[in-house]
Amino acid sequence: MDSTTTIFDSSFWITTGGIFLLLVLSGFFSGSETALTAASRGKLRSQADKGSHGAERALEVTEDSERLIGSVLLGNNLVNILAASLATALFTKIFGESGVALATVVMTLLVLIFAEVLPKTYAITNAEKAAAAVAPVIGTLVTILAPVVGAVRLLVRGVLRIFGVQIDPDSHIMAVREEIVGALQIGHSEGVVEKEDRDRILGALDLSDRFVEEIMLHRSKIEMIDAGADAEAILEQCLTSSHTRLPVYRNDQENIIGVVHAKDLLRKMYAKIGGPDGDASALRDFEITEVTKPPYFIPETTTLDDQMRQFLRMRTHFALVVDEYGSLQGLITLEDILEEIVGEITDEFDPAERSFARKTGDGNYIVDGATTIRDLNRAMDWNLPDLEANTVAGLVIHEAQMIPTVGQVFSFHGFRFEVTARDGNRVTGLKIRPLIS
Repeated sequence: MDSTTTIFDSSFWITTGGIFLLLVLSGFFSGSETALTAASRGKLRSQADKGSHGAERALEVTEDSERLIGSVLLGNNLVNILAASLATALFTKIFGESGVALATVVMTLLVLIFAEVLPKTYAITNAEKAAAAVAPVIGTLVTILAPVVGAVRLLVRGVLRIFGVQIDPDSHIMAVREEIVGALQIGHSEGVVEKEDRDRILGALDLSDRFVEEIMLHRSKIEMIDAGADAEAILEQCLTSSHTRLPVYRNDQENIIGVVHAKDLLRKMYAKIGGPDGDASALRDFEITEVTKPPYFIPETTTLDDQMRQFLRMRTHFALVVDEYGSLQGLITLEDILEEIVGEITDEFDPAERSFARKTGDGNYIVDGATTIRDLNRAMDWNLPDLEANTVAGLVIHEAQMIPTVGQVFSFHGFRFEVTARDGNRVTGLKIRPLIS
């Protein structure tokens, strides 16, 4: 009786209470770590803008993730080790040498359930709410433990440097852009984000990584006006064209002398003949250079993001693309760039919307060789690489390392490509079929 009373004395209850208090602290540290690392900074910023001081504090605390994790882990390990030590001493006092094993089993279960799984499950389910709640306390702890954590960081970096690992203190675990892309892909795969919404956002994010040469209209397809042509021919060409702006050349199509807007041309011609009752013969001495505007040339290496900003700044929608030697390569408009974000834009003067790939009964897709890889990927939700070529024909030529003939078949990147048409050195038609793995 005296022995039992001695075991369950005041020190027993103090030690037991201390262990449970340490388990509560361990759960707090574990949940705080999960909440602060899982919380969306975008949602926290939104809450902070609405006046949430906790969210604002959470943003400050998570700014230096390395110091945050170091402080929380230091506190968590400290209370876990202390709790385990107290439990071992308590169980040894009660059960003797077998108390060590029993204390290990009991503390493992208690720590796992009440200090790890339970708080982390709650924190990950209510990340922003939990982060805002714990941020003031964790922020104070980070400030108090800053000297110790700083010393540990120096030690860790010194050890890693021995093994050739360099740590950039300003680097982030995941860039914001990559985080957005990943979230969109996951959302689309789960059916939360529509394909069209995903493509628009990804298109906007890609503008700074893509160049005008990738989406420009090739010079072979540019509709131009000959400055030496008769006024009647120029007028007819403008009236029948589906474009409102046309480049004007003299003698050689490489010699672009200006750009004419159909509205300016018609207004000038109307004034030239003297109105509705005027004399059309007055157009015989009409010079188109009277209404042309200076051409705007840009290098083919300009990014789409920079070019869109230039279009908006200069209040123009039309640019001619040249290579490093000054030779004309194509043209690009503001609409072309916007289509990279919102998809194909058509009006009543554009040809009927065409499909980038027409499926046949045998599971193949008929594709025009000039179709850009990006357009095909967006339309079909494929993942053909577009780093080495802009068009599907260019991809086949790059992979084949030759100009293929009609009937040749190639398999790469998980697809089967069959050349169905060729015009000179241009591959104009392809039959594509995804390979079944």
